[in-house]
Amino acid sequence: MASRDVSSWLSKSPSPSEVQLHVHGMPFSVDKDLLSARSAKIAALLKENPPEKLAFLLRDIPADPETFELVARFCHGYELILSTENVIPLISLAYYLEMTESHSDNNLLDKTLAFFEDKVLPSWNETIKALRSASSTIQQVLHSGLVDACLESLIYKALADPRLLGEPIKNSTCNEDSEDEEVFKPNARRKLFSPDWKSEDLTTLSLQLYNPLMQAMNQHGVPPEYVAASLCQYVKKWADSGENEAIYKRGVIEAVERLLPPEKGILPCTLLFEMLRLAICLECSNDCRSGFEIRIGKQLDQAEVKDLLIPSQGYSKEIQYDIECVRRILKHFYANYSSTDVSGIISVAELIEEFLMEVASDIDLRIDTFVSLAEMSLAASLGTQRNSDGIYRAINIYLDKHRYLTELEREEVCRVLDCQKMSPEACEHAAKNERLPVRFVVQVLFVAQLQLRDTITKEVQEFDDKLRREVVEDEENEVKMGFDEEEVRVEMEKMSIKMMELERECCIMRKEIEHGCTHQKSKKGKVSMWREMKRKLGCVSSTHDCNSQVKKKKKKY
Repeated sequence: MASRDVSSWLSKSPSPSEVQLHVHGMPFSVDKDLLSARSAKIAALLKENPPEKLAFLLRDIPADPETFELVARFCHGYELILSTENVIPLISLAYYLEMTESHSDNNLLDKTLAFFEDKVLPSWNETIKALRSASSTIQQVLHSGLVDACLESLIYKALADPRLLGEPIKNSTCNEDSEDEEVFKPNARRKLFSPDWKSEDLTTLSLQLYNPLMQAMNQHGVPPEYVAASLCQYVKKWADSGENEAIYKRGVIEAVERLLPPEKGILPCTLLFEMLRLAICLECSNDCRSGFEIRIGKQLDQAEVKDLLIPSQGYSKEIQYDIECVRRILKHFYANYSSTDVSGIISVAELIEEFLMEVASDIDLRIDTFVSLAEMSLAASLGTQRNSDGIYRAINIYLDKHRYLTELEREEVCRVLDCQKMSPEACEHAAKNERLPVRFVVQVLFVAQLQLRDTITKEVQEFDDKLRREVVEDEENEVKMGFDEEEVRVEMEKMSIKMMELERECCIMRKEIEHGCTHQKSKKGKVSMWREMKRKLGCVSSTHDCNSQVKKKKKKY
């Protein structure tokens, strides 16, 4: 029978056997006898109600105008052209109208189901296309069993070839020389596809369909790195785009966080930080943001300083970066790290030191916040035998950018610094750093003197041990010693006297410095006092020697 134009189904003067229906505002004039012959539901409604009430009774029909037109054409005897895009809406409408075999041999439900099983479910691409076309009737489709059939088909295919979800995202910080690592090899069925065959992307599905699909992928054991790859593609398409509304983006980010497999290292740390920034910007739930922070904390040793520079949110932000977020991430790291992973602990300690130096230049960074960060950096360095040079450099930057601080405030900034863990080079720099408070400089000089004493003691001990070994060897070989015991004793007494003199001079210098601080000596006098201390400690013999020694140091502060 020849096909007739779509407009013929629109409103017109109805004949006695026709009824008028409305589908989403679109009027249709259809033959009630032909519809009731194919639909048990319409037949039952017409049996109990007058024809004019049919439009009201079918006002909530679950179909769009295009799908209803195909059903009406089928009822009027026209050829039904099925496709991947229309089969699910047709199955849903046929089920609703009860167009089953028990009512008619030539029924729509059997025809559409046969096409769905033979042409759609066996194919990955066709299944995704069919799901995508069902978005307009998603609520009806979700409860029809069609979605479950599609999900089962996609999961089976993903288990056979996980690469259908996308290639795993390489983590550049992980061990790359893993030649023994298992490489996925597709089965014979996958090889039947032509080389230029391209799979449909799961990210084209709506969140209502994608969410249950990926949840089922996790439950059935699809490799987590492939699931994570698909989730990242979904975020990039739907959440990291300016075309979608914020509320939809928020739903995407929260769903992706729940769906991410728990395994450590399946995504680069930098990518997790990007998702966290999106979650913060979109004002996602606390559970969502906390979930990303926990995942980041498990692999914080892979992060870079730029990852930690998370902008503060809100209108009345006091600082440039979200310090509390970094603190929470560091806490999660220590809650999950292994005490045997020394390299990871050192990496995080260095990371926090670099972060401290980065934020120290923030002019709005308050003293208490900086001190809190410095304490956090110290905590990160526990058990690593690291010196305090990194924290000293951060303090130097902070004092340089906040020159308006008073002496007491500068002392508060410096209280977190352990002078005894500073290197000799850092101590030498600090001794002539005019930005530091005087009290701290005194402590630095005292530590420098103690370091000198320890060095001398160590040298004496090594010299003594060396002589003892030589004495034993000489006695055994009856070889005459180069130095007799009396000469050794005299040399050791001289060294001991020199050490006591250094200690006494240090005590005198401390008193002089404290007395000078009390009377607020001029800057010029202060500088000359440092020079005199250096001379007394035997570090330099003149101003020229001091300057020449400083220039030889390669470390910059």
